[in-house]
Amino acid sequence: MFEHAWSGVFAATLCPFHEDYSIDEEGLRAYVRHIAGVEGIRGLVCNGHTGEVMGLRAVERVLVTKIIANEVGDQVKIVSGVCCEGSLEAIDHALAAKDVGADAILLMPPHHWLRFGRTSETAIGYFEDVAKGADIPIIVHQYPNWTKASYSLEEMITIARIPQVVAIKIGTRDMSRLEHEYRVLKQEVPNVPHLSCHDEYLLASLLSGSDGALVGFAGFVPELIVELVRAALAGDLERARRTQELVYRLNRIVYRLGEPSSDAHQRMKVAMTLQGRFPSMVVRPPLRPLCEKEIKRIKREVAETPYTLSK
Repeated sequence: MFEHAWSGVFAATLCPFHEDYSIDEEGLRAYVRHIAGVEGIRGLVCNGHTGEVMGLRAVERVLVTKIIANEVGDQVKIVSGVCCEGSLEAIDHALAAKDVGADAILLMPPHHWLRFGRTSETAIGYFEDVAKGADIPIIVHQYPNWTKASYSLEEMITIARIPQVVAIKIGTRDMSRLEHEYRVLKQEVPNVPHLSCHDEYLLASLLSGSDGALVGFAGFVPELIVELVRAALAGDLERARRTQELVYRLNRIVYRLGEPSSDAHQRMKVAMTLQGRFPSMVVRPPLRPLCEKEIKRIKREVAETPYTLSK
């Protein structure tokens, strides 16, 4: 079904920690072996928001990429998130990921743009800088429309024409823009797939014209997300709706009707740990452990969901 190398389902991965906040390397290996072993998963994306990139030191981001590439790099594509404030630092992070086996990077916008904004020349130049400096395939991370870091349609077209850009992770979170932008991008840059990252309304975004999904939920229930994406893109709406019913139930447990966030990814860790599918609920500071009431709620609601979570 997924003819393009960068279409299909890419799972954004969690990162397990020991009680002392050190990376649980064996736990990470076991976790990614399971995700990569699910038929239909095209790649793993580490060091994203799901993987608590903000809580990882630069050297740890490289370590996570290296562990995953060594463990399953022969099975699926390995993508490392790059979240930096300047071009030179981003080039360094991209080269480091490339050196330890990453097939591509997910390039997030500098977060000072969220407050101060940026010009089109700066936004496009950032991708040109990293493409030239690291020469590694790049997945564009499109932020929500309500942020000052979100790229306009014209900017995305220009960025997508950079030779190193292989896909766009669409996170506009504005359904009024989505279908139009899918159509125009497909016309202007047909060889660059669009990967939805709208976990909270994935089916709708898939039916609008997506070529796949790059979502944290694929690191939570990979079999279910593969099934949903395949059914939606094949036009099998009956099967897609059946699958979406299960996704919806689990989505309510984790996202609580909101966007993917650090708190949501923490709830994901808790749900998986309670099910014996993840080694620990531990998250990095400044996040704090969930209260006992919230943990009990998650345990109860997962148990009430008519879906067997695989180990």
